[in-house]
Amino acid sequence: MLPDLAVGDLANWRSGIRAQAVARDGSLVKDFVIREAPGVINVLNAPSPAATSCLTIGEHIAGRALEQLD
Repeated sequence: MLPDLAVGDLANWRSGIRAQAVARDGSLVKDFVIREAPGVINVLNAPSPAATSCLTIGEHIAGRALEQLD
C-alpha cells in the first residue's frame, strides 16, 4: 500500500493511533456501532474493551448474520 515507505521511515513510540468514531455534532462516540445492509454487517468504533468483549460481539454478529440468511 505504501511502496515508498522504508523501515528507516518508522520510529518507536509509546503509544499508537486508535481510530475513534465522531458523531455529526463532533462528540466522540463512546460505544460500539453496528451497521447493517443486505449481506453486510460492519462493526464500527470498537474502543476498549473491544478485546475483552470480542466473544460477545462475535456472538451478536453471528446471530445478526443468521437472521440475514433467513
